[in-house]
Amino acid sequence: MAKTIIQTDDAPAAIGTYSQAVRVDNTVYLSGQIPLDPATMEVVEGGIEAEIRRVFDNLRALTEAAGGSLSSIVKLNIFLTDLANFPTVNEIMAQYFQQPYPARAAIGVAALPKGVGVEMDAVMVID
Repeated sequence: MAKTIIQTDDAPAAIGTYSQAVRVDNTVYLSGQIPLDPATMEVVEGGIEAEIRRVFDNLRALTEAAGGSLSSIVKLNIFLTDLANFPTVNEIMAQYFQQPYPARAAIGVAALPKGVGVEMDAVMVID
C-alpha cells in the first residue's frame, strides 16, 4: 500500500493531529473541512451560507491538490449543527456539483470545532 499525504496552502492547515488528505492508490480521503479561511485560519463571517461556500471551496482546493476536482468526489458527509440548514446546503451544493452527484449523508450534530455550523469530509477517486 502506497500512502501519500496531500497538503496545500489553498485549504486550511490541520488544527489537530491529522493530515488534510491522504491518498491510497487511486482513492483520496479528505479530512473534515470547516469554514476556515486558509489565509487567516479564522472562521469566515456572513452566516451559514458563507460557511457552506467556504467549506466547498476548501474541499475543492484539496481535490485539486490531489489531482482531481469536486466531480472526483464519490462520497460526501455533511455535518450540521442545525438540520434546518439542509435546504441551504442543497442549494449551494448545486452551484459546485453537477450530476451525477456523489453519494451523501447529512448528519445533525450537537457541536462542531470553533463553534461553526457546518463541516464536511469526503472520499474521492482519481484516475
